[in-house]
Amino acid sequence: MTENVVVLGAGYAGTGAITKLQSELGGNARLTWIADVDYHLVLHESHRVIRDPSVRSDITFPVEEIADPATRFIQDEVVGLDVDEQVVELEDTDDVEYDYVLVGLGSQTAYYGIPGLEEHSLTLKSLDDALEIHEAVKEASQEATRGEPAQVVIGGAGLSGIQTAGEIAEFRDEHRAPIEIHLVEALEEIFPGNDPEIQQALRDLLEDAGVHIHTDDPITEATADHIEFDEGEPLDHDVLVWTGGITGRDAMDDAALEKEHNRVNASANFQTSDERVFAIGDSAIIDQGDQPAPPTAQAAWQAAEVAGENIARAIQNRPLKTWEHEDKGTVISVGDEAVAHEVKPAFGISLPVDTFGGIPAKNLKKMIAARWIADITSWNEARKSWSSL
Repeated sequence: MTENVVVLGAGYAGTGAITKLQSELGGNARLTWIADVDYHLVLHESHRVIRDPSVRSDITFPVEEIADPATRFIQDEVVGLDVDEQVVELEDTDDVEYDYVLVGLGSQTAYYGIPGLEEHSLTLKSLDDALEIHEAVKEASQEATRGEPAQVVIGGAGLSGIQTAGEIAEFRDEHRAPIEIHLVEALEEIFPGNDPEIQQALRDLLEDAGVHIHTDDPITEATADHIEFDEGEPLDHDVLVWTGGITGRDAMDDAALEKEHNRVNASANFQTSDERVFAIGDSAIIDQGDQPAPPTAQAAWQAAEVAGENIARAIQNRPLKTWEHEDKGTVISVGDEAVAHEVKPAFGISLPVDTFGGIPAKNLKKMIAARWIADITSWNEARKSWSSL
């Protein structure tokens, strides 16, 4: 019997898994790919669109460039997963039956119950989000003056928040726009939970770019024109961007699977509490012993390779592989600058320092994105995208 294999999502996890499954299955199963958009977005470069919307053509890749002709693609919103009936429930089209399904839907923004935050903030989870932030910043700057500059506040100083602040600073400088940028973090330092060396390097770049950094004071409420803090004075905003947390997609609300905050619990082989359902990426909390795998692009790339192979192994009644996340280092951009930290030789570089910036860090970040683009399309496509990365 030919098995029906369904992959949900066109992010790093879903796209990487489709690529692997196409090579592993070799036409021995019916493969269906379902996503709410008909392209893959290189999400960790989506902040570039905030500065320059034309960049989007270099970081989005149509499904037809990735999917084999035999792979069926459905563009629709996943609204549910019925594991008893083994069907994926879609918003506008007929439900899709599966024998095996891989959940790679990504995440949505968590607001932690902070009053007014969801209603009054923008997020950065998609191409449309990046375009919306661009338009909001542009409009606010056009209505501002040197005496009363537009106030742009970014909540959350993790990877997305730092890179968003850097791009808005570049937009300000390129357009000589009257904008003040504030980066707000509830914890004691930006890029929380990381080595103080990279925290300081990022702080230096942000401050050099004129970004005002506020730490160690959580947001307690957001309104249409200001945010309030636990201790400090309120901070006015014309544009508020929230990058402070993630949770699972609503589509997993009623799925009869073990999960936390709608993120599906998965073992190190990506199987869930239902052996026919696998989960990876931000959709999943993947067991890695002391703590789950991080919700990063790097982890999703690594996981997709093994998850795709494991579904093929399950079909063939072969033992499943166990995946162990390998942290290959961190590279973060702040506008046109970048910082790299504890980069492993696997990235093609080995330096006698833990943290570095300048041209080596900038080119390394470009190369990481280019490698991913080449993996899912071709090196020719990666070459064409290079200037935008």
